[in-house]
Amino acid sequence: MCNCNCTKSDLTLLDDVLKRYGGDSGNLITVLQKAQDIYGYLPIDVIYHIAENTNSTPAKVMGVATFYTQFRLKPVGKHLIMLCKGTACHVNGADGIEKAICERFGLEDGGTTEDGLFSLKNVACLGCCSLSPVMMIDDATYGSLTPDKAVAILEGLKKEAAE
Repeated sequence: MCNCNCTKSDLTLLDDVLKRYGGDSGNLITVLQKAQDIYGYLPIDVIYHIAENTNSTPAKVMGVATFYTQFRLKPVGKHLIMLCKGTACHVNGADGIEKAICERFGLEDGGTTEDGLFSLKNVACLGCCSLSPVMMIDDATYGSLTPDKAVAILEGLKKEAAE
């Protein structure tokens, strides 16, 4: 078990996942994905619990969790903004979109707004090059963005949250 002074997660929420996938260390990515679905991110005590139940070491589990960008080690806001910074998006103005979002909402890459509404994560590619520049917010994709369009989309989500 984790020896840290961290928040204790309800590890029983992982019981079904670990019963199904836990015995094989080859299922580690699947277990981490399911754990992140349950907790919203991967708390450190969950990392240790997964290690204990997949015949892995905490270092191996952490290594996988930090290697793949899909995994989060910190809680995220209500809406996760993934801004594509791939070549097509970069050439078509992704940096200007990032600047506008960051200035308007007080964000930075990897950060969360003070109200917990938005988290921003720059990603290498969203696979939507024909829509560049593009961002995903939760499961929705927004393409052909300008800085003003991106800010307007987020303002709309902020207005919805306030209602």
